[in-house]
Amino acid sequence: MQPVTVYTTRWCPFCIRAKMLLSNRGIDFSEIKVDGDPELRADMARRAGRTSVPQIWIGETHVGGFDDLFLLERQGQLDNLLSEQR
Repeated sequence: MQPVTVYTTRWCPFCIRAKMLLSNRGIDFSEIKVDGDPELRADMARRAGRTSVPQIWIGETHVGGFDDLFLLERQGQLDNLLSEQR
């Protein structure tokens, strides 16, 4: 299974929903909290090309935010992305 990384802030409702979706599916993920850490947030923004949270990666693939993750799940493509061999 590809590693999952989620950049979050503590009070972001979309971050909470993304973590819930992953947890409910039994998908382990690494959470990087960018609250009050401008350097981490800047690194996330450089990597994602976006400043909003959450920003989610599966392996080296940038999924995007919660809406993008939810769409992958609804379209039945999340499992395929998780199991891709790199």
